[in-house]
Amino acid sequence: MSVPVLEMKGISKSYYGNQVLKEINLSVNKGEIHCLVGENGAGKSTLMNILFGMSVITDTGGYEGDVLINGNRVAFTSPKSAIEAGIGMVHQEFMLLPGFTVTENIKLNREDTRPNVFSRVLGKKMETLNRKKMASDARSALDRLGMTIDEWVTVAGLPVGYLQFVEIAREIDKENLQLLVLDEPTAVLTESEAKQFLDVVQRLADSGISILFITHRLDEVMAVANQITILKDGELVRSGPTKEFTIAQMAELMVGRKVETSGRIGGETRTKTNKTVLEIRDLSVDMPGERLRGIDLDVYEGEILGIGGLAGHGKIALANGVMGLYTSRGQVRYQGTDVPLNNPREALNRGLAFVSEDRRGVGLVLEDSIANNIVLTSMQTQDMFLKPGPLKLKDQKKITAHALESIDRFDIRCTGPEQIVRRLSGGNQQKVCIARAFTQNPQLLFVSEPTRGIDVGAKSRVLELIAELNSMGVTVVITSSELAELRSISDRIAIIYEGKLSGILSPDAPDVEYGLLMAGKSLEEVGIGERATN
Repeated sequence: MSVPVLEMKGISKSYYGNQVLKEINLSVNKGEIHCLVGENGAGKSTLMNILFGMSVITDTGGYEGDVLINGNRVAFTSPKSAIEAGIGMVHQEFMLLPGFTVTENIKLNREDTRPNVFSRVLGKKMETLNRKKMASDARSALDRLGMTIDEWVTVAGLPVGYLQFVEIAREIDKENLQLLVLDEPTAVLTESEAKQFLDVVQRLADSGISILFITHRLDEVMAVANQITILKDGELVRSGPTKEFTIAQMAELMVGRKVETSGRIGGETRTKTNKTVLEIRDLSVDMPGERLRGIDLDVYEGEILGIGGLAGHGKIALANGVMGLYTSRGQVRYQGTDVPLNNPREALNRGLAFVSEDRRGVGLVLEDSIANNIVLTSMQTQDMFLKPGPLKLKDQKKITAHALESIDRFDIRCTGPEQIVRRLSGGNQQKVCIARAFTQNPQLLFVSEPTRGIDVGAKSRVLELIAELNSMGVTVVITSSELAELRSISDRIAIIYEGKLSGILSPDAPDVEYGLLMAGKSLEEVGIGERATN
């Protein structure tokens, strides 16, 4: 029997007296796809930080247990040593340099060079970058992922889906790669992109590379995994071959209770009317990689309107444009009054709220506390949580009380309201973003990719909270890369194709109709007839 590429034996870890991992055992064989699943806070990221030698582990007292690579005990003290051992990792949060190009990010610290007249005298450090070879390698890695993006475009401003593919391309480009750790790699991808990516993962495994795949999309687990390991509250719940699991069983083991995996959410509380509350006319948005090219759309009072479509076709730009985060042209009227474009404060002042798809770049102040993040927008635009008087001093007592209430309501896994947001898991950071939007008491809420990187239990809760807010009279426009998610919560779903409105369908319309609209085909064009809901 061959020696596993990776073995982790009896791994335990505590942070300041709080045990987050307890006696975890994990094994990955050559060419195997091993899926690691569990709720946010289950310990998945901590386990991977140990494997990859991240400083957050070494700076907090290390860990207990053994890590073996090809049967040899190792104790990586830095990511560099893990990389040298043939381990690659695509982190849940991006590790790219925004001002660098795609090629420069892919080849960072592994640049190709060529000699010149100076290097022959002064040594290798004076060699010139072989930009042609670097671009060729980057192009090859991108092509393996089916990415047509230019290899010399600057990373800054690219949509999050593109950034994820660049991260993956960087790891694929490494020659000595034998174990690839993927931490929620498809969380920002559309369904078609995710399928394309899973095909790539399968090919990598077939070539002999071992894959340790962390994901909350349980259908992906069933599609590609050879082995599955489930963690809950830092402990190993169950591990075994995929054939021993079903999606429902995995969900229940992850959260410790039965989870509804399909069906409408909050459908019995719908109070939508036929009154138009938001009118969008000829809206164009210059968001790199997601441009809108003149869209007309009406949003009805009290509804949940879903916005779907493939990556790069403009669905993400709609909310960003209305909320003033990217240069926009056209007309937006809310409750009969024009909303000035390119001015986020004006949008907020009119009762609009936004949960961005980019929680770290836009949605949060990472070095501030949970409490301050939750109340920040309301305090700045609505003068909430301030003491009476001309000085506008913070009312810390009210802020703390509201934060505690939000932590309980949104099930934010943390040590308390003063915990720094950067130290939360990705899913809990997303809950803080949603809590901030709820705190504004909005009349209309834009929410983009609200469950990105969130496990199945938390995902269900987040969607329930959005439906709950809707039942209180708040109109919701939700953008998501997961069509099933939109169909579970929306009253209508608008599909965007090449920056235009392709069509609007009811959530129970046949799959083929959604596929046609996402491919840019009108229903009349193929003889199906008009199925839009107005």
